[in-house]
Amino acid sequence: MQSSSALSASVFLILSIIIPSFINISVADEGFCSAPSNSDGYSDSGPMYWKVTNPTLAPSHLRDLPGFTRSVYKRDHALITPESHVLSPLPEWTNTLGAYLITPAAMGSHFVMYLANMQGDNQNDFYCTGNSRSGLPPRDVERFVFVVQGIVTLTNVSGVNHELMVDSYAYLPPNSEHSILCDASATLVVFERRYASLGNHTTEQIVGLTIKQPLLETPGEVFELRKLLPTSPPYDFNIHIMDFQPGEFLNVKEVHYNQHGLLLLEGQGIYRLGDSWYPIQAGDAIWMAPFVPQWYAALGKTRSRYLLYKDVNRNPL
Repeated sequence: MQSSSALSASVFLILSIIIPSFINISVADEGFCSAPSNSDGYSDSGPMYWKVTNPTLAPSHLRDLPGFTRSVYKRDHALITPESHVLSPLPEWTNTLGAYLITPAAMGSHFVMYLANMQGDNQNDFYCTGNSRSGLPPRDVERFVFVVQGIVTLTNVSGVNHELMVDSYAYLPPNSEHSILCDASATLVVFERRYASLGNHTTEQIVGLTIKQPLLETPGEVFELRKLLPTSPPYDFNIHIMDFQPGEFLNVKEVHYNQHGLLLLEGQGIYRLGDSWYPIQAGDAIWMAPFVPQWYAALGKTRSRYLLYKDVNRNPL
């Protein structure tokens, strides 16, 4: 059996190796838990949500490491980071590349979440030139779109047009004829799910702007919350916008039956999912299965904002 002094010496040796390495990673100028440096060519004065489409893919000391990714896939959660996005033409869309982030086939979710990069007149490897146009979702599938870059035009079957700019959104009921058009370039976050009907209730098209939605009370919490869809029974999911100032965190360590799809729009922080702790930054997407323990803390020098899908108003049976 080791003596007390020998054991203490062993512990000291281990800590002397681990702690400096941890500190070097945590406080590196371009680490995920530090404010981004100007060496990236970025500044805090960029357009709203610009880091979603211009993410820092890795700290400088990892950028040339073959095979490096922060993406993680587990039974009850997934972290999907920008360096592992695979873009391909979106089915039924024209001049649009998409990256599916959450799908039922792999994760057991009851919704899909994807990025739609509308190319407009930009030439690329898949297309020549021409305007971009959305396709329709499958029958009985509802759609929610949120603009993170550029400007698009939403047209419905009645011929009514809505211009959607950054921070604008639209909810399209199932089986509603519509088109989303873009003649330059734009990036959308899209959620789709098969509508869970409830009696004679029906949903309606909604077009809105985040800043025009009221801040809601969050008893026991410090974050700011906006809900982009009505909370009434016809709607089987909602989209939350949640804002955290640096150093703020969730007081509740949540465990619930609801599924989540999340996109960090601004800032950076630490997300606990199950027994794992992940540094995250703008552009990262997260899937959370029912009952996975979850918790968030905002780090860095600027506000964290994330967009969150949550199923509501339906019996989980």
